[in-house]
Parts: sequence; structure tokens; C-alpha cells
Amino acid sequence: MVKQQVESSANGKIRCDACPVMCYIADGRAGACDRYANVGGDLIRVDPLTIIDNAISEGGNLVPFLARPDEAEWDGDLVQSTKRFVTAVGAGTTYPDYKPAPFIVSQKENGVDMVTVVTEGIFSYCGAKVKIDTDRFLGAETSAVKVDGETVGHVTTGEYGSQMLSLGGVHHLTGGSKKEGRVTCETLLNLCNGEAVGMQIEGGVNLIVQAGKAPIINDAVESRMRVGCGSATIGMFAKQWMGHVDEVVVVDDHITGVLSEHQAGKLLDVPATGIRIKGRRSTPGRYFQVAAPGVGWGGTNIADPLTILSDFDPKTAWPGMRMLMVSTTGEQYAYYILDDNLRPELQTILPSALQVSVEIIAENCEPALASVMFIGGAGGSLRAGVTTNPVRLTRSVKDALTYVSCGGAPAYVWPGGGITVMADVTQMPTNSFGYVPTPALVAPIEFTMRLEDYRALGGHMESVVPIEQALEVAERRVSPIGGSPWPTEGRNFRWGV
Repeated sequence: MVKQQVESSANGKIRCDACPVMCYIADGRAGACDRYANVGGDLIRVDPLTIIDNAISEGGNLVPFLARPDEAEWDGDLVQSTKRFVTAVGAGTTYPDYKPAPFIVSQKENGVDMVTVVTEGIFSYCGAKVKIDTDRFLGAETSAVKVDGETVGHVTTGEYGSQMLSLGGVHHLTGGSKKEGRVTCETLLNLCNGEAVGMQIEGGVNLIVQAGKAPIINDAVESRMRVGCGSATIGMFAKQWMGHVDEVVVVDDHITGVLSEHQAGKLLDVPATGIRIKGRRSTPGRYFQVAAPGVGWGGTNIADPLTILSDFDPKTAWPGMRMLMVSTTGEQYAYYILDDNLRPELQTILPSALQVSVEIIAENCEPALASVMFIGGAGGSLRAGVTTNPVRLTRSVKDALTYVSCGGAPAYVWPGGGITVMADVTQMPTNSFGYVPTPALVAPIEFTMRLEDYRALGGHMESVVPIEQALEVAERRVSPIGGSPWPTEGRNFRWGV
């Protein structure tokens, strides 16, 4: 457990200054955030300081032998067991910001003196961007996302094959009622720590979201994301339908595709079928707004695909014409033959060649997942724990002299002013996030750079300690997650490229 300096005490209690709440904590008890406790008069960080260790450990992973071309010549260490990286998980915070970060550790990387500044940031300005792989309609853009009846975010613009949510932010954390702030903070904490969260979209669906797991929409587990829009599906699989069917309609809420009219069909000499599609025609074989959004065929609100068709043109269509209608995931499909009155008759048996094509559509659909990206702004106060001149840290990050990570996971730094970071929570150690009841989320953040660059930006040089000193208090060691670059590697920096 990491000890923190105690500033004051009263009535046998010690006062924690790790956040603006300033709890008085009795011996043997924890503060309101459950992150700090009083143990025999010492203020203790409850969660263990976590390091990433690429040595073999219980439940760990082997490190590939000379997996990266930029590594130094092999020194005989089969598992590179000497590589360690101190994360900010369990490290403590800089609050009230006049003091250096809890750990400023030095180590060598391929002969280069490196420094990593480690702190748990208190993020009042933070949130989560959630990507939900589905073509089903979740709710209109800007619709409120609610948890326990409180608004915690909104639906934002969808992406290809996925729906997007924007959750949290300072206005929900601090700009509404106390309950709204508390529920928003709890929602962000649970999502970022990989737990399942139930939510409701105003005018839309009920959702259960968990990072790295399939989303649950209206109690149904989503299994796959669409292979593409209806037009793209026509282009990808047109050749497979040749000779087996006369017309194919791929139903899609965004762009419904029609084989005979599509450019792919024209190049393959597919004859006109006299089909008429309800909706707004875009370019040949591509239709918008064939139905309202929903959770039915192709993200529309329809259960019967024939509802998007008008009568066939009798001058062009013919009795016995074969038609396949399929959704963009292959989950829904139907096979019809036109009768003597040019009306589609549903067939109970799908020809084997068409069955294969439907299965190939499904095979090309990737598994549906919910992705959670933590996003937060590292403000001036957090940066003060790194340097006496915070703007220099911002410039160093933008100049690629300082590498930013969150719990060891690479953080994308947004362009423009400030240090706004975004990180995939599934690439971070478990339980990387905490909270303070102000309310705000507590998230790990690390700044890694050369020692000479740290000195140049006005770093707290008097607080630099060798990594071995930090390892003495580290109680939790985890293996690297995924294929992320090692934070101290030269390729992360402008000077190492």
C-alpha cells in the first residue's frame, strides 16, 4: 500500500487531501471514495500500485522472442524479464496540485535515460464514447441516454455498421442535480472498469453495454454487425447470385440495394426486372428511406420485406421471376417467385446456392461488440504535478517528445489546445478507474520522456527516483495487454523514429 503525506488531524481522525472533499478518516476506516484509508494514523492508498511486467507471471503471457525489429540485440534473457513499467493505477494523485506527482521514476531504455511521471488524475471533464456494433435503431440522434431515470449522455452520429453514444461530461457530472451527477459518475466508473451497465434511450431501446462484450438490445444479444450497406452488399456478392436468382434486394435502413439496377448488376448483364422500390432513389440501384428506422430487417422497422415494394412493372416483369430479399447481416432472408399476376409468393425452401450466399453474408459480418473509450482532459492542475510550467508539458506532448499512456495503454491525444486523451478501457488493467464524490472520475495517466527532456520542461527533478524504488512498494503486477507498444520504446517519440 502506498502511504500519502498527512497534512492535518483532528479528534483522532486524519484528514485526506487527495480530492476536494477533504474527508476526516477514523483509524481503520476508508474515505468517501474508498480509495484512501487511515491505517494506524497513516493515510494509505487502498488499491495496490500496479506495474506492467513482461516477465512470466501467474496468468501472464509469454513475450514473443525478438518480436519487434527496433529492439536491441538479444542479451540472453528469454522473456525480457527486466522490463517493467510503473502505471498510475493505485499510485495516488497530485491534488491539491502544488506538489509533484506521486511517482516520478527513472529507468534506461536501450541505453537512453527515461522518466515516467505517474499520477491518478481527478477528471471532472471526462466521459466515455461508446461504439455499439449493430444496424438496429437505438434512438434518434441527440436522444437522451438515461440510467436510473437520470440523463447521463446522448445518442450521437452513427458510424459504419455501428451506433454511437456520448456519455458523461462536465455538464452531467456537475451541471445538474446531485443525483444526476452521482448516477453519471457511477455509470462512467462501471463502464470504464468493464462492468455491464443497463441504460434506456429516450424514444428508443433498452440497452446493456459492457466493454468488449456483445451489446444486449431489448433483451436480445446482438451477434453480428452488418457486412456493409445494402449497396455494398450487392457489389460484394453479385457474382454469387448469377444464374441462381433474377433479382436481389438487400434491405438496409441507410442504403437499400437492388441488383438489377445496381452498377454491379449492369456490368454483369442482369436484365431489368420491373421491380419498384418505395423510398427515395439515390443513384441506380441505391435507395434511401425505404422505411422508418427500427430493430427489424436491416435496421428498419419492418417485419415483412414486401412492404418496401410497389407493384412490379407488367411491361418488364414476368411470371416465374425469382427474387431474394435479405438483410445486411444475413439474419433475415426470404425467397419469392412471381405468380401469374406478378405478385411475389413466398417459397418455403431456399435453393441451396442462395442458402450458401446468405451464409457467406453472415460469415463476413464481424462479431458485434460494445467498445468503450475513456476520454478526459488533463488540465493545468494535473500538469502541475509534472512540471512547474504546465504549458511546456502540453508542447512536449504535441512535439512527440512526451508519450502519454493510461494505465500503460496508448492514449490518443487530440489535436488542438490542451491534453485531451482517449484510451480503450479494455487495454488497461482491471479496476483502473476510481471516483471521488465531488463527483469526478479518477483515471490513471502517465507521461514518459527522456530525462533530458524532462529537465528542459521544468520537471520536478528533485522527486525523480529510480524505478527500483517504486517497485519496492508495487503490490500488483500484470502482463502487457494486447499488442500495445511498450511505453518507453523509442518508436513512440519523435527522436526515435
